[in-house]
Amino acid sequence: MLNPLLKTFTTKHQSAPFDDIKEEHFLPAFQELIKISEKEIDEIVENDYEPTFQNVIEALAFSGEQLDIVSGIFFNLNSAETNDEIQKIAQEVSPLLTEFSAKISQNEKLFEKIKKVYTEKYSLNEEQQMLLNETYKGFVRSGALLNEAEKEKFKNISIELSKKSLQFGQNVLAETNNYFKHITEEKDLTGIPEAILQQYREEAKERNLKGFVVTLQYPSFLPVMTYAENRELRKELALANGKKSFNNNEFDNQNLIKEIISLKQEKAELLGYKTYADYVLEERMAKSPAQVKSFLNELLEKAKPYAEKEIDELRYLAKADGIEEMEAYDHTFYAEKLRKQKFDIDDEELKPFFPLEKVQEAVFGLAKTLFGLEFKETTEIQKYHEEVKTYEIFEDGKFKALLYADYFPRKGKRAGAWMTSFKNQFRKNGENHRPHISVVCNFSKPTSDTPSLLTFQEVTTLFHEFGHALHGVLANTTYPSLSGTSVKWDFVELPSQFLENYCYEPEFLKTFAKHYQTGEILSDEKIQKISDSKNFMEGYQTMRQIGFGILDIAYHTDAAKVGDVKTFEVEETKATNLYPSNPETAMSTSFSHIFQGGYSAGYYSYKWAEVLDADAFQYFKEEGIFNPKIAAKFKILLSAGGTKDPMELYKNFRGSEPKVESLLKRAFG
Repeated sequence: MLNPLLKTFTTKHQSAPFDDIKEEHFLPAFQELIKISEKEIDEIVENDYEPTFQNVIEALAFSGEQLDIVSGIFFNLNSAETNDEIQKIAQEVSPLLTEFSAKISQNEKLFEKIKKVYTEKYSLNEEQQMLLNETYKGFVRSGALLNEAEKEKFKNISIELSKKSLQFGQNVLAETNNYFKHITEEKDLTGIPEAILQQYREEAKERNLKGFVVTLQYPSFLPVMTYAENRELRKELALANGKKSFNNNEFDNQNLIKEIISLKQEKAELLGYKTYADYVLEERMAKSPAQVKSFLNELLEKAKPYAEKEIDELRYLAKADGIEEMEAYDHTFYAEKLRKQKFDIDDEELKPFFPLEKVQEAVFGLAKTLFGLEFKETTEIQKYHEEVKTYEIFEDGKFKALLYADYFPRKGKRAGAWMTSFKNQFRKNGENHRPHISVVCNFSKPTSDTPSLLTFQEVTTLFHEFGHALHGVLANTTYPSLSGTSVKWDFVELPSQFLENYCYEPEFLKTFAKHYQTGEILSDEKIQKISDSKNFMEGYQTMRQIGFGILDIAYHTDAAKVGDVKTFEVEETKATNLYPSNPETAMSTSFSHIFQGGYSAGYYSYKWAEVLDADAFQYFKEEGIFNPKIAAKFKILLSAGGTKDPMELYKNFRGSEPKVESLLKRAFG
């Protein structure tokens, strides 16, 4: 039987044929598709005609189409539904793809053709010019100007980095899955709501144990930190979570971190950059490490007094309970107490008003109101897991995109929430190929008698990831490499963080915050309190994000200074730390964003994009949060992907550059 990954998919919308794909198909498919893609490159190189935009740049942009699709399927499975075999294949495949990529970017004849097109004055439209510029820069930044010995070194560094980054993530996942806390006495869980206790009972039952089981999966871990009166239990769980890949065992990431940053530094120096951060930031809206540090320090100066005041309020509450020195593992517990005191709301009281199904309906409805999109669930699309739901998205009756929604934790799924794509949007031969988008989260599973109920933070998480999804869904570009979320990294969080703002708008909340049993609408008073609580602990949260951003930049500007990982982490984040550091824990060893994901020297972009989203939403607030004219302008920004400079896109939408004052006003009044 022909490998299903080697032929054009005949499924509806040419979606991934998951029912036919077996693990043993992947490695031979990658090997064959790399050969096919290499032939496509050879055809471009060996073409005797004068190099033109069409026969070089455009041909290159559309090469390797099936390889890209299979890569999307495989690596998405490795994140959302992995196992030992898939992880083993990933360790084999990742170096193959890195080597293939290096072969292309270091192909001298191909680069000569690209260079010739780049230096000629062709009459190109704006998107074509962007593709040409990005292609040329991409080759240079991948070693095209290096000599042969340097090219070989660059390739080997890239292969090693791909392996080590994968291993980092696999180690964190293993540590997350390996820990569980078995509790036999309900009194040890005093304070935790009954609905959560039922989840713990079901987890224990799945493991053939009596009593309760708590894991390090976020929906299991967080309620202990938020509600458990048992301080020792909070401490134990926090310690287990903080020690992930910091246990001096086979899954320890300390040496991997040093190896990864050392390789990145070596790569940057090979290309003529002072540090890896300089290399990365050259292609970002924030152009240099100095600008990032200045931005983060400005926010730090503004946020720290607010954060210290917030922590003082928590310490006052803790002191009433006999706690003389608050620890980091006390923070969430007392923050929840304070929130209830100040706003008379708590997550468990709110959760019945936010069943997942209704929250999803709300975000679908918002997409219809703002952008004219309609969502229809379909059973005609094959899925990689039975829990996944699939939706066809339409605009003006025409198919716009495919959406996979995967919401619950599993052993084979990494922690967190993310948006990804199985297939990018692009236009070719008169056909607009529409994207296949996936939203992956880790929300509380439904129990035998209760649907999945979301905390308010989880509500904002769904809106955040759906903002990313809309960036992909609305894509309308010619070239796949400029489509959807293929934008400057510090611009990519704008749509996601923008959409979160709607969660705090009473006008919008009233449309969907209804009790899952009674249908009762959340009272105006509670809705107003949610809106009022938007900036609760904003100083602390800002300091926390700044700390991550500072640590990220430090790793990628001062690689040589990293001796002991924990010592480095403590030293670099001391200005943002609001609690004593525990010598038994380290955040760095599970900082997957920068050591496995794409946020190396880019974690600051979350705060950078908050300036953009605060300014953008302020525009909507001024004109009406559902204003069709403003929404139409924002839709243009989203659909353009990476075809224009992001600041130009933003100014076309807003009429001016974003102002940091919009963020400071929203955060601190």
